[in-house]
Amino acid sequence: MTDLPNAASVALVRDGKVLIIKRAYAPYQNLWTFPGGRMDPGETVEQCAMRELQEELGITIRNPQLAMVQALGRDGTYRLAVFATTDFSGVIRPSDEIIDHKWADPGMLPALRTTSRLDEVIRECFRVLGQSW
Repeated sequence: MTDLPNAASVALVRDGKVLIIKRAYAPYQNLWTFPGGRMDPGETVEQCAMRELQEELGITIRNPQLAMVQALGRDGTYRLAVFATTDFSGVIRPSDEIIDHKWADPGMLPALRTTSRLDEVIRECFRVLGQSW
C-alpha cells in the first residue's frame, strides 16, 4: 500500500470564514465537511482538488496550499490531501452531492455534526494561509 494521497478536499477561506458543505451521500452522509473526493486515474492530487470543486460547487480554485494529509476510512482506505486557498472564483452552484453549504466561523462548529476533528483541520488550513481561526 502506498502513502500517497488518493483523494483531495479544499478549504475555501474568505473574510475569516471557511466554506463547509453537508454531504448528501455516503461516505459522510449528512455530515458537514469540506468539498472534495477521490482522484481519477492519471490526475494529480492538485488536479483532483480543482476538479472536485468545479464538479461539486461550480467554483474555480487557484493556488491550493497543501495543509495536511489524513488517513480516513477503514485501515486508512483514503489518504486525503487537504488543501486551503483564498484564491477562487465563480458562483456557488451545489451539485446533487451537497444538501447544504455555509460560510462557517469558529462559533458555529460545536452545533454542527461534522467529520472527525474538522475543527483541527480548519485551524491547520488557516495556519497554512497565515490566518487565525
